[in-house]
Amino acid sequence: MSMDIKQIQDLIKFVAKSGVNEVAIEEKDFKITIKTNQEPTYVTATVPAPVAALSAQAPVAAATPAAAPTTPAAPAAAENNSNLITIKSPMIGTFYRASGPDKPTFANVGDEIAPGKVLCIIEAMKLFNEIESEVSGKIVKILVNDAQPVEFDQPLFLVDPS
Repeated sequence: MSMDIKQIQDLIKFVAKSGVNEVAIEEKDFKITIKTNQEPTYVTATVPAPVAALSAQAPVAAATPAAAPTTPAAPAAAENNSNLITIKSPMIGTFYRASGPDKPTFANVGDEIAPGKVLCIIEAMKLFNEIESEVSGKIVKILVNDAQPVEFDQPLFLVDPS
């Protein structure tokens, strides 16, 4: 595989827009590393009630097919999780908790995290992007299963900043 200058320019633009600060691609006869000098961009926000209700309702929904009782549970779940920070996906791709099938996971429930700690990898178009934390705290919930596709801005982790 060799890339022409147009493909490389497109890749550089994609990397710059994605907010990732480094990408490396290696083939048999070809290697490219793109580094940007920007800080990686990650979106963090407090948990909105619908997301809190979803995570609180997951076991109930599995036990009973009727997922109607989401409304009464939403206020209680929102109160319990109002201090939590949601770490969201900065891109569309596939979520991985480890760098390989036989490698240890980057982050688990109960882990203390700090800014710069790698939490997961999101693979987009054969590029493996390390997603780093921008917050300090303790992971209380991982909202995505390993090797699951994720959307831009999809919540990945709930972190208790206290």
